[in-house]
Amino acid sequence: MKRKVTWGNTAAGLTASMLAGMLLLASSALPAHAAEAGTSTLPASTTEASLPAKKDAVAVTKEFRIVTLGDSITVGYEPNLKEQELPYGYVERLQEQGLLHGRTQVDNFGIAGLKSSGLKTFTTAIKEGETLTSEAIQPSLPDPRAGQIGANTAAIRESIAQANLVAITIGGNDVSELLGTANKLSDQELQEKVKELLTTYTANISATITDIHEINPTARIVIADQYQPMPEVAGKELYVKLMEASKGFTTTIDGIAAQFTAQGVDVQVAHVAKEFIGGEGTMTHMIRDRDFHPNQLGYASIAEVFATTIWGNYTKLTAPAAGEPMNIIVSGKTLNTPYKPIIRSGKNFVAIQDIVNAVGATTVWDNKTSTATITYGDRKVAVKIGANAVLVNGASVKVDTPAFLNKVGKESKTYVPLAMVAEGLGFDVQYVAKLKTVFVNP
Repeated sequence: MKRKVTWGNTAAGLTASMLAGMLLLASSALPAHAAEAGTSTLPASTTEASLPAKKDAVAVTKEFRIVTLGDSITVGYEPNLKEQELPYGYVERLQEQGLLHGRTQVDNFGIAGLKSSGLKTFTTAIKEGETLTSEAIQPSLPDPRAGQIGANTAAIRESIAQANLVAITIGGNDVSELLGTANKLSDQELQEKVKELLTTYTANISATITDIHEINPTARIVIADQYQPMPEVAGKELYVKLMEASKGFTTTIDGIAAQFTAQGVDVQVAHVAKEFIGGEGTMTHMIRDRDFHPNQLGYASIAEVFATTIWGNYTKLTAPAAGEPMNIIVSGKTLNTPYKPIIRSGKNFVAIQDIVNAVGATTVWDNKTSTATITYGDRKVAVKIGANAVLVNGASVKVDTPAFLNKVGKESKTYVPLAMVAEGLGFDVQYVAKLKTVFVNP
């Protein structure tokens, strides 16, 4: 006798206890000094971590700023996420792709359980400068951070106003009821229900885009369509019905984007739905956990679609093998050298000439003082072998672990602390722990 499988919507099962331990979402990229410390303390709040940092004017003009809004897909939620484990969803991967192109800052204001109606309420409050409670955003939100996020609408407005890009995932919670009801409806009833849902969705998303555009008329807006998570094994008839509903969703969001584009608003669709067709069982948690959220394969696919829509390409990034030194990517190019990076006292050291060549700087070696002076533009960093401080534009900066000579074959190479040197030269240095990778950008 076959065991009866009940497929249902698990969004309501996102309890506060499941989310409370998730430190959402500072960023997957941490400043290199924090990463190297090995015991970095991460912010306990998405909202606090996502507020725009005060930077000098030059840095701001160089930085590509992304704001992400939406539901638990934006949050990066997965069932059974371990206590204190940071999510690794599409947003984190999107930041990594951005770092391949230059300095990138991501402010994530995703709220688990959010529907398009809640997003509309949220963006309207942001535009008007009004604060919101969790219940005011949307009744019975499962995300314990929602109230804190709603209380920071002024800072979020500033973040959107400075953004180059606003990326959105929304709609899954609008149509998720169909997972449990579609099989009970006639074709006519289902069509009417889908039409009703999409009419409401259209009004909400149109209002949301209008709000964002009023806050920042130059920001590019990229919004995802909605993948269908139910695998065909759940029932062919149900699968066909849900696929038709998904197609209607894509047609609807394409129409919304086209309408705004015709009005001169930069809106594009990230077509993620087609990537899940045939892979519903392997790209979501539906089979294992009866949960429609993406797994790591699914989130990687969503990130690829967003990145391709935004930059026209996607680069697959992987962590180095166990025991290998971390990856170093400078201005989008991996540092390939026979002089491998070395970790000492939790700090990442590189051969000085490798980093000098990679960033396009110059270096002068003083044999008498065993000091290398690196110049990039109007900035200078002087590193002396064995010294517990380096000079950055003439100012002494203490280092825990000094530069040293490292023998590689028959050669002796000067190894310097990567973060200290790169940041001293004015470069942005970000560490992604998941990838064991450092991104260095001018």
